[in-house]
Amino acid sequence: MDVPSPAAGTSGDPHALLTEIRDLKDTVGAIRRALEKERIDGETRVQEAVVAGNAELKQLRATAGALRDALEQSRIDRERAVQDAVVTANQEIVQLRSIASALRDALEQERHERDRSVQSAVRKAHDELKQLHATVSSLREMLESVRTST
Repeated sequence: MDVPSPAAGTSGDPHALLTEIRDLKDTVGAIRRALEKERIDGETRVQEAVVAGNAELKQLRATAGALRDALEQSRIDRERAVQDAVVTANQEIVQLRSIASALRDALEQERHERDRSVQSAVRKAHDELKQLHATVSSLREMLESVRTST
């Protein structure tokens, strides 16, 4: 856009001056419209950026909530697994204690039966020994009596 200098416009034709004024007004209007369009485009870009930022913020909040929920579920699952393991271990401990007690009782019963068997065998041996002593004594007496009678 060529803007004529004021010195050039003063010496000219009034029609040319009016044309130049009209052209200058048109140029100012065009510049105003361009500035207004730039301002509107800038505001639109700002609004679009705000909308995009809000959408991203909403998405990030949703992601954070989902991650928080997943973490909580993981904690619950871990606690449940620990509780299940504790219950299973306690059941196994009870079972092993019961087995140990039954084995102890069986061992004690075996000891008692063995002691009774040993005592019975000792008593039989003692009775047999007594009987043998009695037989030997009786045979001696018979032998003595036979020797004295002959």
